[in-house]
Amino acid sequence: MSDDQSAATHSDALLREVAALPTLPGVYRYFDADNQLLYVGKAISLKKRVSSYFQKDHGGTRIGHMVSKIVRMETTVVRSEAEALLLENNLIKTLSPKYNILFRDDKSYPYLKMTGTPSVPKHAVPAEPATPSRLPQPVEFARVSYYRGGVEKKHRYFGPYPSAWAVKEAILLMQKVFRLRTCEDSVFSNRTRPCLLFQIKRCSAPCVGHINALDYAQDVANAERFLRGEAQDVMRGLEARMMAHAERLEFEQAAELRNQVAALSNVLHQQSVDNVSDRDVDILAVKVQGGKACVNLAMVRGGRHLGDRPYFPVHVEDATLMGGADDSEAKKSVEAQVLEAFLSQHYIDVPMPGVLVVSEPVSKGLLQALSEQTGIKVTAVHQPREQRRAWLDMAQTNAALQLARLLAEEGSQQARTRALVEVLDLVLEDLDALRIECFDISHTAGEATQASCVVYQNHKMQNSEYRRFNIEGITGGDDYAAMRQVLTRRYSKLAEALREAKHLGIAPSGTARMPDLVLVDGGKGQVAMAREVFESLGLDLSLIVGVEKGEGRKVGLEELVFADGRDKVYLGADSAALMLVAYIRDEAHRFAITGMRAARAKVRIGGGKLEEIPGIGPKRRAKLLQRFGGVRGVALASAQDIASVEGISRELADEIYRALH
Repeated sequence: MSDDQSAATHSDALLREVAALPTLPGVYRYFDADNQLLYVGKAISLKKRVSSYFQKDHGGTRIGHMVSKIVRMETTVVRSEAEALLLENNLIKTLSPKYNILFRDDKSYPYLKMTGTPSVPKHAVPAEPATPSRLPQPVEFARVSYYRGGVEKKHRYFGPYPSAWAVKEAILLMQKVFRLRTCEDSVFSNRTRPCLLFQIKRCSAPCVGHINALDYAQDVANAERFLRGEAQDVMRGLEARMMAHAERLEFEQAAELRNQVAALSNVLHQQSVDNVSDRDVDILAVKVQGGKACVNLAMVRGGRHLGDRPYFPVHVEDATLMGGADDSEAKKSVEAQVLEAFLSQHYIDVPMPGVLVVSEPVSKGLLQALSEQTGIKVTAVHQPREQRRAWLDMAQTNAALQLARLLAEEGSQQARTRALVEVLDLVLEDLDALRIECFDISHTAGEATQASCVVYQNHKMQNSEYRRFNIEGITGGDDYAAMRQVLTRRYSKLAEALREAKHLGIAPSGTARMPDLVLVDGGKGQVAMAREVFESLGLDLSLIVGVEKGEGRKVGLEELVFADGRDKVYLGADSAALMLVAYIRDEAHRFAITGMRAARAKVRIGGGKLEEIPGIGPKRRAKLLQRFGGVRGVALASAQDIASVEGISRELADEIYRALH
């Protein structure tokens, strides 16, 4: 836009602020009239970069539409381009501005966790076999397990892995080759004989003294070296120990090592461990098509390709147009902008290797920033050769496949959304903004009643906005009362906020928005209950739609029931609108069922915490678990059976039985 156009659109105060900006590196943030964050950007020169938005004629483009909304800005001066880049992407990730390429937070990465003795003692003496007076202690024998969450220094973590499946495969490998234990410490401490894993040669049974602490620690050390990529060294060490035992005529020990060498050799053959110098590498490939993008991240750890995971950013079109406001950014391809956005945001709180193999060139400034952030020198290889080229080709193929799948799914979902809007005659400016909330009630014969609320928006389920409601103070099995309670709890505060905004003559805030459709799983009865709630709250009855089961409760015969008096509608088994309604309804049912089962299990077994029962301490708990094989076994036992455990009186057994039932 010209200077005259900018002056007509923006306040003098804002334009003076732009003119007074320094020629220093920094980060800028644009806000609209509702104080909503529009865009976060970085600049080597704040004055030059920000001025470009207000001095150029963007016409009727989407960037021009965004610039016209700017009423306020904030800037932060930093010392270098690297600092600006880090601050920019921290703000993008935490504030989710509308016009930035944004990678949503995914679940944290899983790890393989090892507890216990970290390595073989230098001058260790083999431990004596376990005796009743000297039982093995869990802390002496490392346990391998699946782990997701924050890491602790007292344990060792290997990964991250791209999926839970990859971790479980690694754990199985630790069992097959090194026979490390996977049992909980409470189980380990209460074993009197080996479990099935010992019988099938997946554990060396340290719990009952079938292996001493030194030999087990040697297996742990070999497992750690294998996970770090030293598989061939581990193989050579095992072979040397096997030959040493054979020379001393210790054939039983030599046979054990022979079996371990064979198992390791078989694993190396099956898993195709790459004989390359790279130990830890991330491979990143970008594919952009149809306004959507996919970044496929493949992980190599310890020289082993662990698998990959796709990421789909939002705001790709808007963000790349915004980048075009600056000549240096405009020269970058869309793929390069998406890749740099991923690198900047993804590695804020995820460990990263020192080598990246990438499908697009990465700026030196970004690599410098990543190096400063991680404390290790980060290098990026854009046009790799040999094994790295094979890895990148595989990642690029997967990125293309994942993006094609996404586009196909989104196309069908958009068609279903449009079909539902047309069937219900909904008035919407933006189809993407259609918001549906669906409610379902679940219980077992009135026990542990729960209600679920699931949300559909932007043509997909919004898992982060799902809610469960514990229903209390009603007669067990009264689904109508449960529906009244959940709808009242969900919408009473929202209705109050809408009334207050109307009274003050202002637009409601972005959070005070009713859904465009409220689905309830049920027919006339549930719809009538929803109608009562909405009438009492002063809300629009036309929003309520019930999903009534058809004849014989067969799928595809459902009918829609309306609270505002409209006639019922049968959409037809092949209707795209009905497919969407059924999809949302089934997701609400699934979410309610899982919550109800968890609540019911907690009620039935006291949350699994025997210690909460008066008179049960660690020793009695251990004896109960050992006798019955776990909390659930205790819950299934009769009071008489519980009383047969040493140290449990009949009175205490009755108390335990009552608490668990």
